[in-house]
Amino acid sequence: MKKNILLGVSGGIAAYKAANIISMLKKKGHNVRVIMTKSATEIITPLTLETLARDRVVTDMWEKKSNVEVEHISFAEWADVILVAPATYNVVGKIANGIADDMLTTVISAATVPVYFAMAMNVNMYENPILKENVEKLKGYGYRFIEADEGFLACNVNARGRLKKEEDIVEIIEKEFIEVPQTLSGKKIIITAGATREAIDPVRFLTNRSTGKMGYSLAKAAKKMGAHVTLVSAPTNLPRPCEVDEIVDVLSAEDMYKAVMDRYEHVDVAIACAAVADYKIKEYSSNKIKKKEGDLTLILDRNPDILMNMGMKKDKHFLIGFAAESENLEDNARGKLERKNLDMIVGNSVSYMQRDENKVVFLFKDGSKKDLSEMPKEKLAFEILKEIK
Repeated sequence: MKKNILLGVSGGIAAYKAANIISMLKKKGHNVRVIMTKSATEIITPLTLETLARDRVVTDMWEKKSNVEVEHISFAEWADVILVAPATYNVVGKIANGIADDMLTTVISAATVPVYFAMAMNVNMYENPILKENVEKLKGYGYRFIEADEGFLACNVNARGRLKKEEDIVEIIEKEFIEVPQTLSGKKIIITAGATREAIDPVRFLTNRSTGKMGYSLAKAAKKMGAHVTLVSAPTNLPRPCEVDEIVDVLSAEDMYKAVMDRYEHVDVAIACAAVADYKIKEYSSNKIKKKEGDLTLILDRNPDILMNMGMKKDKHFLIGFAAESENLEDNARGKLERKNLDMIVGNSVSYMQRDENKVVFLFKDGSKKDLSEMPKEKLAFEILKEIK
């Protein structure tokens, strides 16, 4: 499918690789326009990229033009996607802090289409906490990042910071254009994610190793498939998925129980992906517990079983649960499926916690099952949602 791709080239040594990216995109039939920063023109000439793109390359926000259109707006409206390759420490920092002082940063600031930053820089810059903070900030606003590879850098070291291979960048950009079937259009879905926290005292709490990646991936995928998505999230270190319709932040299992049950009757699908604490502290200490001689005994009470309650109140809902197991995966997951009146359960080994990939088995109410190979959680989310009847 032919698309309009705006390529921004900033002043990293990898700017010369933009020529190959343009060539690959043109061979695939896409329209390509190019904006270069002044620093980028010191590394590769605009004429080279103009020849490959077969279109004028913009390098100066103030150059005289024969037409009267507001060019930074027209560029932003023309593009289906914007790719910055290479994306330097400088350009990421500018966008993250609202600086628009040249054509590239101004166009990005005015854009409403997906923006991808293909990172490339010195390893010390790449690992700088300021960059990491800027990246996380931009991810929270929906910007996408193509992480740098490890390889031989211009500073004469082998380290992370090398621009990802041009063919890989083009493949990632083209995935943006894959039409996602709107099979969940008109459906309301509630998804839980993250690891709940049970306070012991003002300083300490009980929790678990869940990162929330699977639940957040499900929320974003469901939205792409046309659903109205409510995400009930316990604490995570993930950027907030701003594309979903509602995000409800909770801390404890009781907080999550109330948030879910208040909304449950109004949804068509519920997916319980959060790692919810089964127990809470019986007697919370309002003051910090001091270290003393001997052992400390904590007495725990049962938390409400959110998934069990959803199963008991299930009417026309499609209800999906998760089972992370350290042994007897299928037997334990099947038992949970039956006890909690689920339509489907996703079983996986606890060894996949805190990883970007997962390997799961789907177990269904009718007794059937489906084994899946290991895959990224972003892809697995779509596989799970395809099973909704």
